[in-house]
Amino acid sequence: MKESPDVTETEQETVQAAPDLAALEQESEIAADYVEGLLDIADIDGDIDMDVEGDRAIVSVVDVRGSDLVGPNGEVLEALQELTRLAVHRRTGTRSRLMLDVGGFRERKRAELTKLGTKIAAEVKRTGRPRSLQPMTPFERKIIHDAVAAAGLHSESEGEEPNRYVVVMPV
Repeated sequence: MKESPDVTETEQETVQAAPDLAALEQESEIAADYVEGLLDIADIDGDIDMDVEGDRAIVSVVDVRGSDLVGPNGEVLEALQELTRLAVHRRTGTRSRLMLDVGGFRERKRAELTKLGTKIAAEVKRTGRPRSLQPMTPFERKIIHDAVAAAGLHSESEGEEPNRYVVVMPV
């Protein structure tokens, strides 16, 4: 982008950042259309909310009955998210970090895992010994890492997918 003497550096950054927001909004629209098509095919009623949070598009299926779209431990939701990301990638040509939620499952899981991460961090601070957790999805590990960091400790992911897990380390 050619610099203009009439535009401040901050304004140039805002102008340059604007396409990112537009791209994220486009991702959420493509994803919402795709998920709506899946709901129609499966004859499942539900409303779709779209949002952009930070650098990620978020699509939520709300007012949906049952847990068929979530599955045990969110496995069906994870698969639907990957399919939706592929649909977005096919249309945009770029990799998507889109997050799909159904019936508030991810928000409830986030609260539960934040509480767990805080509890484990307190235990590691008290004992001074590292603690390994059970294998988790990337979404779950990220929440644990954030909670541990907020408690002032360090954590690492170890192992190979699908058995990657978090290890919380003392200071």
